[in-house]
Order: sequence, then structure tokens, then C-alpha cells
Amino acid sequence: MSEITLSQLTIYPVKSCAGIKLKTAYTSPFGLQYDRRWMLVDSNGVMLTQRQHPRMCLIQPALDNGRLSLSAPAMDKLYVEQSTVTLSVSVWEDQCSALDCGDQAAAWLSEFMGVSTRLVYFPEDEIRQVDLAYAQPGDITAFSDGFPYLLISQASLDALNSRLQTPVQMRRFRPNLVVEGCEAFAEDQWQSLLMGDVQFKRVKPCSRCVIPSIDPHTAQKNPEVVRTLASFRKTGKRVLFGQNLTASGKGRLHTGMTVSLIDTP
Repeated sequence: MSEITLSQLTIYPVKSCAGIKLKTAYTSPFGLQYDRRWMLVDSNGVMLTQRQHPRMCLIQPALDNGRLSLSAPAMDKLYVEQSTVTLSVSVWEDQCSALDCGDQAAAWLSEFMGVSTRLVYFPEDEIRQVDLAYAQPGDITAFSDGFPYLLISQASLDALNSRLQTPVQMRRFRPNLVVEGCEAFAEDQWQSLLMGDVQFKRVKPCSRCVIPSIDPHTAQKNPEVVRTLASFRKTGKRVLFGQNLTASGKGRLHTGMTVSLIDTP
């Protein structure tokens, strides 16, 4: 087997908005540093995602020493402030305490989204335990759907693209970690992997929703993507693509680094 390497690193500071590709990233207790620490919520504190609001993919975050700014078509750039006002918000079945990011951000996002929206931040001292059916006590995440890391191999995307009339980019699937040098869907069988000083554990396949059918450049949907994926990656009622991971240890990741497999069958 050829050497497996980390080929892409991406964070998504605002849940369900565009990502930021990085050459270097640091792990944190919640996942990659700054990943999914902000989230859009409705007037009831319920998360908003591309599933119902595809235009969210057109919102591009940027970070400057941890300070968030947002850009979107036909909108002035927004520099986000953070208040000490605490809101109760929900991510799927989980209830979390979050910090409100103020009226200016709410007005900007509400104008672009066309619905009443507020931006919230996941604070350092909040604890959101990962599902204990798959992970261990102390495995936590911020505003991700359920797990702190998502990994996909480039070969798996290539296998999907070979079946599509129009190939798609990896960004539709929103992984944090992309690896090269393995066969398609080899990641389905991995148990643990080591990158530098950080050991990752595979805990659960990623069940895909409608989001990969959304073109991140235009916010238009093309059902062929998920339909084709379902034709060869469906297990029961779930369409699986990518693997959710937890991590132990802290460290620096960089593209091009070697990925070592541990306890693989």
C-alpha cells in the first residue's frame, strides 16, 4: 500500500456556511480550532442549516486572530462582535448555552437569508457530549451535527465522480480531513489513525442528507449527486459517505503529513 497523506484541511467556522481551507490547523477539545463555533438560529434558538436554507452556502466566513467576519453576495462585509448575552439554542436533540453575537449580525444575516436570524457562539466553558452510543465520556464537540471530525478519502470522491455526468468537488461533503494514497472507501475499515501527536478514532459512518446536492457556488440543487451516491452507498435507509472521528491528544496538523493506520483489520 502506498503512503497515506493528509491532502486537505478545512474548517467551517459557521455551521452550514462556506469553509476555509488551511495548510495548518490545530486541534482543540471541540475539533479543529474554530470549527463550527458559530451557528445561525431562528427566533426559537433552533439551528438553521442548508437543508432548509441553501443560500447559507454563499456566506463566506473569514478569521483574523480569531475574530470572525462574514461576506456574501450584494452585502457589505460584516465584522462580528460577541456579547455576554446567553441564549439557549438547540442542535438536533441537544440543548446548549451560547453567546449571542449582537443585533448588527442578526440584521445582516436576516437581510441576506430573508428570515429572522441570529448568530451565536459556542463558549469555551460549554460542554456538549458526543453520543455515548459511539464515543467515550469526555468526547465533546461544538455546533457540528454530532462529531468533532469528518474524514473522507480523495479516492472515495473519485469513485463517486466516475459515476456522475458532472464531477463535483469535495467541498460539497464538508470534511475536515481529506486523505490520499488509499483505495476508495478504505476509510470505512480503519479503526484508528495517527497524524503527528494526535490519534483519531473512527466512531461512526456519516449519513448524508440533501446538502451534497447543493452547488456551493450557486446554491442550486442537483439531485443527481445524492441519487447517484445512494445507488451504491445505501445501507438500509442511510446513504453513507465519509467517517466521523474523535481525537485524543492535542497537536498541529498540516497538509502533506503522513497518516499512520493503527489496528486496521
